[in-house]
Amino acid sequence: MSVTRLLRHVFGNVLPGSIPGRLSFRLLLLSTLLIPIFSGIINRPVQATEPVQVIFDTDITGDVDDVLALAMLHTLADRGECDLLAVTVSKINPLTGPFVDAVNTFYGRPDIPIGVTNNAQRRESKYLRLVLEKEQGRFRYPHDVCSNARLPDAVSLLRKTLACSDDRSVVLVQVGLAANLADLLDSKADRFSPLSGVDLVRRKVRMVSVMAGSFKPINGNNHYLEANVINGIDAMQRLAKSWPEQVPIIWSGFEIGIAVRYPRKSIANDFLYRRHHIVREAYLLHSGPNHDRPCWDLTSVLYAVRPDRGYFTLSETGLVQVEDDGYLFFEAGNSKRDRFLRMDAKQTVRVREALQYLVSQPPSGKK
Repeated sequence: MSVTRLLRHVFGNVLPGSIPGRLSFRLLLLSTLLIPIFSGIINRPVQATEPVQVIFDTDITGDVDDVLALAMLHTLADRGECDLLAVTVSKINPLTGPFVDAVNTFYGRPDIPIGVTNNAQRRESKYLRLVLEKEQGRFRYPHDVCSNARLPDAVSLLRKTLACSDDRSVVLVQVGLAANLADLLDSKADRFSPLSGVDLVRRKVRMVSVMAGSFKPINGNNHYLEANVINGIDAMQRLAKSWPEQVPIIWSGFEIGIAVRYPRKSIANDFLYRRHHIVREAYLLHSGPNHDRPCWDLTSVLYAVRPDRGYFTLSETGLVQVEDDGYLFFEAGNSKRDRFLRMDAKQTVRVREALQYLVSQPPSGKK
């Protein structure tokens, strides 16, 4: 906006010269004083928001929403909204490391460190075998990691990454079993940090965004047992019990992801810019072409990177507890650590559109 237009906005059509005498002089004097002030405001550079520092903890084996969520983190990084510091895997399958490495390589970030667990549920997969497929004698999806045996333990990688990060800078996104984060809390001082796991989290982590549990009845069931909890009850109990009070946990329940489904039309049409697209092919191997898959894990990523965009509403503060059968119970009240996501009909539409655009966005610099 020009200064003249700005002054017209302030004074209407009364500008110096249009009214004779003393009033014209006063307006001239006032405009002279205001020009440098408003010019400074108009030309002041907008401060860029620092990218969110993310560690992604995933059980990328069974469901394909983990693949969509990892793709999202890469496209958000392409937009400068986050830095993906590390990926840790919370289920056991010999192809998890190679597959994560292939996705990272596909999106132009082959050097992101990957850690795996040896202390969690073993799980077969419908899509991890993509990293074994070859074309003209070469891997269809290049990857440097050939075996999980070459990868560091997930807890060691978590400790190393946190120790190298600024205080209160890291956002953890956990979209699977709690095995890695629970073991992190139990960890002792090591070569990476003299701090215990709890103290390291307290110092370095700003927030954790977790997909687990349910915070409203599902199909009339008031005691719904969600998979990320019941497949690792002990770990989720340790996480809920030992996570430091000072570091917020934001829970995305089963009801959030089930309300937002990734559209099959997007899978059919939005990834054709590459002959072989690892996200599209993984989705088809898992869900086929005629299914709109719920976006459980993606909602935790979206909130972690864009918490202030109004996609969700937060509950009151309280404390999550995990019962022995795996039921995740939220008690509002004394604690201020835990909150869970809520989403109305209008927010659901916005979330679905955001997820579709972010997942299907072409990798930066790719054709």
